[in-house]
Amino acid sequence: MANGPAYGERVEYGPDDVCYRHPRTHSFTLCQRCGRTICADCQVVSSVGVLCPECVKQTQPGAAQRAARSARVSGRRLAALDTPVTYGIIAVNLVVFAAQLVGRYFLADDVTRALWYAPLYSLPGSLLPGDLGFEPWRMLTAMFTHSTGFIFHILFNMYALWLFGRNLEQMIGRAQFLVLYLFAGLGGSLAVMLWVYADPTTVNVPTVGASGAIFGVLAATLVAFRAARANVTSLAVLIGVNFAIGLIPGASISWQAHLGGMVVGALTMWLLLASRGPRHRGRRVASLVGLGAVLVALAFSYFLVLPGIFG
Repeated sequence: MANGPAYGERVEYGPDDVCYRHPRTHSFTLCQRCGRTICADCQVVSSVGVLCPECVKQTQPGAAQRAARSARVSGRRLAALDTPVTYGIIAVNLVVFAAQLVGRYFLADDVTRALWYAPLYSLPGSLLPGDLGFEPWRMLTAMFTHSTGFIFHILFNMYALWLFGRNLEQMIGRAQFLVLYLFAGLGGSLAVMLWVYADPTTVNVPTVGASGAIFGVLAATLVAFRAARANVTSLAVLIGVNFAIGLIPGASISWQAHLGGMVVGALTMWLLLASRGPRHRGRRVASLVGLGAVLVALAFSYFLVLPGIFG
């Protein structure tokens, strides 16, 4: 202490008391991490003290880590919702619709064409007009696509899903609601395919929309309310009116998908009600697996019957 300044005296800067980033600026402040001298313009106040800009960059996560952390946070927030499956389905539909809009204006509707469903397709790259193929995965992708030329198509569907899907998800649980929704959507596509046997001219007519799955949600809600002895008159009228709209000539609405979704949705709910309760969990799982197997078998019945009609 004898060689240092006494209390109250002016401290003189030494040759090393300069900011490492600004050599002409004197300072006594040291970075708490690397120990280098930094001036007031370079100081970054943190929870562990004052840091230099380089140390701050080193302590921050990379872009990939930040994206992964954001995804985890979003996933936890979604899981914390009362009805995450319903909101998740709505989000997927909106994202796909945005991609469809981009594809409509920049990719000649390639996105919509890649996801819509029709019983038969011309095989890509084929030069033969009669070379047709079957792409069964479109039975599921079609339920997440909508008409880009009619904005109310997706608005009405998402509003109906938000209105009825949340209630049904809370009633039967997340996993069972997701299974019911997918089964109903698949049932709608199956009805479109089976209608070809009655009207072969529809074999190449594409179908889009979540309407089949949503009609399945409505029918399942009707079955559940009826089992609880609730008044279902207003809901039955709502379903009937909306189904009748699809029968109007020139409406360009696939009433077949609505009918298939309703039948499968109601059947799925009936199976769930017949095996409800913790003691019947095995029976409930077996019945859903069995119904899913039947739907898949019906989807692949194309290979047995449909080619013979148009071969």
